[in-house]
Amino acid sequence: MKLGRNKKRVINIDKSRNVISGDSKFAIVEGYKIARTNLVFSLATSESKVVVLTSWSKGEGKSTATANLAISFSKMGKKVLLIDSDLRRPNLHNLMKLQNTAGLSEVIGKFKTFDEVLNREVLPCLDVLTAGSIPPNPSELLASASFNSLLNQLKTMYDYIIIDTPPVGVVADTLLLKDHIAGFVVVVREKVTTHGDIEKTIQSIRLADSKILGFLKVGCTVSEKRYSKGQYGYYKYY
Repeated sequence: MKLGRNKKRVINIDKSRNVISGDSKFAIVEGYKIARTNLVFSLATSESKVVVLTSWSKGEGKSTATANLAISFSKMGKKVLLIDSDLRRPNLHNLMKLQNTAGLSEVIGKFKTFDEVLNREVLPCLDVLTAGSIPPNPSELLASASFNSLLNQLKTMYDYIIIDTPPVGVVADTLLLKDHIAGFVVVVREKVTTHGDIEKTIQSIRLADSKILGFLKVGCTVSEKRYSKGQYGYYKYY
């Protein structure tokens, strides 16, 4: 399969591994707004408003991008839930400096309730459910009836659900979510992710009979001059 035949949307995001805040560069915030806007249009015809972000391998900035996208969605005044479903290598707890160490694994395992572990109003309109303790059986938990029931309940409570998942090139856990979601957004990092990685990601998701909503490109170098000409945050087509 030639990558050139797959016209997937790629949004460029300036190089930063920090969660966006009031001090973030204008170009970074605007880049995520562009990503958000195009995702909103993509989800307009979908019954599900659940979006999964993944990547091919570790170290591509996936968790930071997921958190930033969720923050951008919450700026619309919509009720947003950010979930860390990487039960093997949790990231969001430390990334967002959250206090509650219990999370998704405790809820699926029925050790705690969703209300007990939820980080409410981390930002206005944004709740966060961290991964929680690392279990011995992450794949089984994500494929369980308990997780299925939880996600169905959450869909009625939130306007959008954004899920951080393990890289598809590392473990297959991510693809277990395919029946619950509108599709995948794949994070690619400039000078790190290869065309071969992108091809393998496309193949893995398509073999799972799921949909790619687009690609979010991070780690870009963007000058103010270039941005002012409207060349930043555009769609690239492979």
